[in-house]
Amino acid sequence: MARTPSLSTLRQFRILAQTANFSRAAELAHVSQPALSRTIRLLEEDLGARLFDRNRRHVSLTQAGEDLLRLTQRLIADFDDAFDLLGQTLSGQRGRIALGVLPSYAVGDLPAVLSRFREAWPGVDVTVREGLAGTIYQQLRERLIDLAVMTPPDDAAQDFTFLPLFTDPCALVCRAGHAPADPGWHSFADAPFIAMAPTSSVRQITDAAFARAGLAPRPLYECTQPATLGAFIAAGLGISALPLSCRPMVGAHDLEWHLLDDSAADRVIGIAHLSARSPSPAAQNMLRVLSAKGAC
Repeated sequence: MARTPSLSTLRQFRILAQTANFSRAAELAHVSQPALSRTIRLLEEDLGARLFDRNRRHVSLTQAGEDLLRLTQRLIADFDDAFDLLGQTLSGQRGRIALGVLPSYAVGDLPAVLSRFREAWPGVDVTVREGLAGTIYQQLRERLIDLAVMTPPDDAAQDFTFLPLFTDPCALVCRAGHAPADPGWHSFADAPFIAMAPTSSVRQITDAAFARAGLAPRPLYECTQPATLGAFIAAGLGISALPLSCRPMVGAHDLEWHLLDDSAADRVIGIAHLSARSPSPAAQNMLRVLSAKGAC
C-alpha cells in the first residue's frame, strides 16, 4: 500500500458507497464531483484495488470495496466515539479527579460538596485521599492528586497555588460541666493538657499560640486521632485545644467547646494545587464547587 488513507478520504468513500451516486455523494461531502472522483481514484491506486464498478447509470462496490466499507465503518465509529469522549473530558463532563483533604474536612463539609459535584457532573469519578498536610502536599508535588483542601503550604514552598476558603477557629475542649471559670489560653497553665501529635497542623497551631501567650504546657497525653483525644477528655483526663472543624471527628462525647480569643490561632483552610500544572477541566469544576463556600 503506497500510503495510509486519511480519515477524510475514508469518509468520502463511505458516502459514495452509501449513495452509489457520485453527484449526490459530492454534495453530501461538500466537495466538487471532480474532486470526489480524484479522491476515489487515488484511494484505489494507494490500495492497489478497484473499489467500485462504474457505468453511466450505476456505481456499485466490488468485493474489495465491500471489505473496505466494513473496516471503514468500524474505524469511523471508533474515531467518532473517541473524540466524543475526548470532548466530554475537555468540557469537564467526564474524567477523573484525585482530591487530597484534611480528615476534619472529609467528615465535615466534603460530603455536601461531593453531592453537589455529582449532581452537576455525574460522569466524573472522584478519588478522595485523607491525610496530614505534609503527606498531601508531597502527593500534590508527585502529581498523585489534582487538588487539595488543606492548611497553607510552608512559606518556603513556592510551587503551590493556594486559595483561602475559610478560617477554622480554635476552641478549648473540656468535659461537660468541668469548664474553667474563664476559658482561655491561660487555662492550660495549670490543667492537664491532652495534645495532638507533633506532626499535625493542629499541634503546630496550638504550640505557636502557647508561645504567644508565654506558656509552655507539657502534654500529659499525645494522640494521633481526634476521636482518641475526645475519649480521653470525656474520661476526665484533661483538656485540649482543637479547631472547630474537628468536632465531627471527636465523636458524640459529652464535651464543651469554648472559642479561644487568639485569632492568630485560627486555622486557614483552602484549596491548593501545583502552580506549574493547569487543573484539568473536571478539576476546575471541582475547584468552583469547593470555592462556592466563599473565600475568606
